[in-house]
Amino acid sequence: MSTARNYIAKELYRATFVVMLALIGLFSFFTLVDQLDRVSERLSLKSLLYIELLALPTRTYELLPIGVLIGAVLALAGLAQRNELVILRVSGVSATRLLGMLWMACVPIIALAIILSEYMTPAAEIRYSEANLVLRGKVEGGRLISGYWFREPTAQGGSRVLNIGELLSSGEVANLTIYEMGADDRLTLLSQAQRGVFEGDKLRLFNVSDNIIDDNALQALADGLPASEPLMIVQTEPTRLLTTSLTPARLVARIATPEKMSLLTLWDYIDFLQSNNQDATRQIVAVWRKIAYPFTLLVMLTIAAPIAYMQTRRGGIGAKVFAGILTGTVFFMLGQLTLNMGMLYQWPPVVTALAPNVIAFVLAFGTLLAMERRFKWPRKTVRAPTNSAGGMA
Repeated sequence: MSTARNYIAKELYRATFVVMLALIGLFSFFTLVDQLDRVSERLSLKSLLYIELLALPTRTYELLPIGVLIGAVLALAGLAQRNELVILRVSGVSATRLLGMLWMACVPIIALAIILSEYMTPAAEIRYSEANLVLRGKVEGGRLISGYWFREPTAQGGSRVLNIGELLSSGEVANLTIYEMGADDRLTLLSQAQRGVFEGDKLRLFNVSDNIIDDNALQALADGLPASEPLMIVQTEPTRLLTTSLTPARLVARIATPEKMSLLTLWDYIDFLQSNNQDATRQIVAVWRKIAYPFTLLVMLTIAAPIAYMQTRRGGIGAKVFAGILTGTVFFMLGQLTLNMGMLYQWPPVVTALAPNVIAFVLAFGTLLAMERRFKWPRKTVRAPTNSAGGMA
């Protein structure tokens, strides 16, 4: 059966490649048309094309499950139309065994997806953010109007809140505001810096202005009486080295969408959030979804199998492709709905990430088994002729 397995794999790769080219080209074209009105002196058409080129790895990673689904439907429907599926079934290949062949053929696609997920997409996302920053003057991601916010503990048992107003294309940060609070969560120091540069596990600040708040400032303001000593002292420094748990990788993690980060970066950022008593549910769900991504590709093949087994007289290849597109769209919407509901109702991350895959797999595999029992080919038994009593001796 190795010949049949290789033949099915070849048909799957060919159809998936053609479908992915069509999907990526279609989505890129519509995105480019939508962005044409933003072309200006600062953002030329060449720069816009460069930004769209950087988005290709992410777009490929997002469209790969639907591409595999439609490609598998096309490949299997072609086999059915040429009566090659009939030959396989008559030769003893059951529906589950055919599905196993499809899963084996999907191993190189899963390897490609892992490369996209862990290397190409995170690197392209960083370049995409840098290009947006330089060419458009903005960065997409987790940025508020006031900038990017981070919180971390201090060695004195208090906490520190960092506000980074701007990210520079050189990797530096600008317009920093740092709030130092004691163990009782009272503000003790307000620092502002013009810019900062990461040096290992430290952040070098330039043109620093400190507002040191006296310990008795709150009580003095509550009493409403003139203070005998200044309640705040202002100091300036040309440069200062700040020890911080914030790193360039964690800063990028704050900007990027969790699903577009590598697993190592995600784990590091989850550890950073949890050590600072911040909610990391969104990132944990992203980890589970990335782990479940190979299983998603196998689920797509499982969905494609019963669609391709539909009788050709009930609809040609076009009807099967339409059924595949419709199924893929419903699966995508189910995944987004589960993600939003899981975040809203605080479901366990593993349930939020795996529920759509498990539901789709159970339904598709059950449908495949039902169709196999319904259209099972009867085996005809040929009996050898026997001599009758009055026959030849």
